[in-house]
Amino acid sequence: MVLRGLMVLVLAMFCSFAQAGGGGATPPSVIHLASEDWEDYTAADGHGLGWDVLRQVFEPAGVKVDIRTEPYVRSLGLAERGEVDACVGSYRDESEAVLYPHWSFDTDHIYALGLASSPVPTPETLGNYRLAWVRGYDYQDYLPNVQHFAEVQRRDGIVSMLTHNRADYYIDAQTEVDYVRNRAKDPSQLRSTHIAELPLYLCFAKTAKARSLMALFDQRMEQLVKSGELKPIFERWKQPYPFEDN
Repeated sequence: MVLRGLMVLVLAMFCSFAQAGGGGATPPSVIHLASEDWEDYTAADGHGLGWDVLRQVFEPAGVKVDIRTEPYVRSLGLAERGEVDACVGSYRDESEAVLYPHWSFDTDHIYALGLASSPVPTPETLGNYRLAWVRGYDYQDYLPNVQHFAEVQRRDGIVSMLTHNRADYYIDAQTEVDYVRNRAKDPSQLRSTHIAELPLYLCFAKTAKARSLMALFDQRMEQLVKSGELKPIFERWKQPYPFEDN
């Protein structure tokens, strides 16, 4: 009986140590995300389509979304160094220092903004023009035939670049192109043209915590796309639903 009791005690201790060692580890309760302040998407005050989608992914699973607002290049760097769990709004394989999940969470609708008097650009003719975009967006890696481009620090001077013939087209996501155009003195001088669709990803840090969060993200996205639960969010923000083909 004594021997049997000792065996039960040893087995109980083994199970306890195994659970403490990770078999029953508590999942993370918060995900730290870094993003640029994109109006009505990932705004610094927490409102926007992107934040609403990501909260729907994580928070019903018990993971609170904690946001940090930084310029995009710095946000990516924070994820690369493991100072946040993930950066928001990356294009696939943009950096080898982070991890990319199977699922994207949205699609960037890429537009070219130019003078209304300029020719209508197409993906095939982009190489004929002088292009500009925000530093770090690296559209030359994702758009065809790009030959001549300049990177800018801020969007404030874009309209001046176009009207003073220092660039032919400004390339950015639809929301940012609309922002620039609507704040021009004469928006009728400008025309935006759709040129590409690029899936948007969270890029995760190479840490154990971030890897577990990435696995949860893929699991939740699979469920949400299958159930259609994300559709009302895109409808509320009057944006196209990116998962119609899934």
